Amino acid sequence: MSDSALLGAMRKEAVAFSLEAIDASIIDQVGDASIVLLGEATHGSQEFYRVRAEISKHLIARKGFDAIAVEADWPDALRLSRFVQGIPRLDPAQPPDREVEDALSGFTRFPLWMWRNTEVVRLATWLRDHNQQFEGREDRVGFFGLDLYSLRTSMDAVVRYLSQVDPEAARRAKERYACFDHLAEDPQRYGYAATFGMKPDCEDEVVRQLVELTSGGLALAGGAHPDELFYAQQNARVAHHAEAYYRSMFAGRNESWNLRDTHMLETLEALRDYLSARKGRPARIVVWAHNSHIGDARSTEMGWEGQLNLGQLARERFGMDDTFLLGFTTHGGTVTAASDWDGATERKAIVPSMPGSLERLLHDVGLESFLIRFRDRPQLRDLLHQSDWLERAIGVIYLPQSERISHYFQARPARQFDAIIHVDTTSALRPLDKSSHWNDDEVPDTFPSGM
Repeated sequence: MSDSALLGAMRKEAVAFSLEAIDASIIDQVGDASIVLLGEATHGSQEFYRVRAEISKHLIARKGFDAIAVEADWPDALRLSRFVQGIPRLDPAQPPDREVEDALSGFTRFPLWMWRNTEVVRLATWLRDHNQQFEGREDRVGFFGLDLYSLRTSMDAVVRYLSQVDPEAARRAKERYACFDHLAEDPQRYGYAATFGMKPDCEDEVVRQLVELTSGGLALAGGAHPDELFYAQQNARVAHHAEAYYRSMFAGRNESWNLRDTHMLETLEALRDYLSARKGRPARIVVWAHNSHIGDARSTEMGWEGQLNLGQLARERFGMDDTFLLGFTTHGGTVTAASDWDGATERKAIVPSMPGSLERLLHDVGLESFLIRFRDRPQLRDLLHQSDWLERAIGVIYLPQSERISHYFQARPARQFDAIIHVDTTSALRPLDKSSHWNDDEVPDTFPSGM
């Protein structure tokens, strides 16, 4: 069929909505799925955060969702979760978090703006207000991290928990984690040294600690809530997988990527199992992560080259009917990003989407913000599947000078996602911590040429 037929079908299926008020028809698209994964085409677009927050609030208030799980480290997100649930920090010597900004202080790793931003402050404020209606903490909605970068912080959290419930177990944990020595502060150096035989690896030690903490032999003591044992077990699991991840970084991109997304799935599964047991019914969780994590990898260039991801694994583990993968795209605007790893936070202009890309096709639909559903739309799926599409991914680093090489890949979007939300012009996410490179003024409408 012609390009005009495809565009006509897209326009017919488009469900327009206002960014100021997410219509109920958008929420109804997820059906009865209990695992709803919300993507983003960039790690720094305000509208993506805002729309995901509104969808999440509706899922919580209308459909009884129990938790938000995000592409962030477990201990950092847990500190915010304690705040929104009204749960004191585990160590009484630690000062309480009285404001959202205090609870976000755990996020100290680059990129700060991903979670220390004005949209997360708004969502956390809503979650705290929502949770205040429940007397029991088992009914309160938490905010949890799925990622595995927090080697040192997670090990410290395990020792801190054990120090309160079982000092002898805490001593054993300290001895095991001492294997990392000073390299735990720089886990990439640890991974390099262990991979190339400069020091023994610590795999056996983190495995022993995880087994001891999850074997059931450790009793709760000191009046600790059962949640605290689960949180500590998850920190031990993070330490185990982080140790393997940092060693895998020097074995090839596919191995480290696959280990990371497998960890995300296992964390999601452990969280769901725990919440389900506590509530006496299957738990419902909404997930926030980049499109590259939540869009089924089997329908993308990355999957064809041997990578898997969270969206693929969730479909395989929980089933197609119980999962819903919602991608997000944009044509142009501005974005918060850096020019290199650990670089300054910048407000950058987004190069308008390339001809032949999914984003350009969605731009040509002619609406500012809308949803396109692929699930149960065989005609539209067939039209899209006549060829592969370029699709854009902007992470924490944005290099507009090499737009085509750095940020586009091939995909089959109608199989990659169950639906897509397109916001044609997006604006840069507003960080709480602005660098000297951040420009509050409008970015000039002068774009470098894409490659």
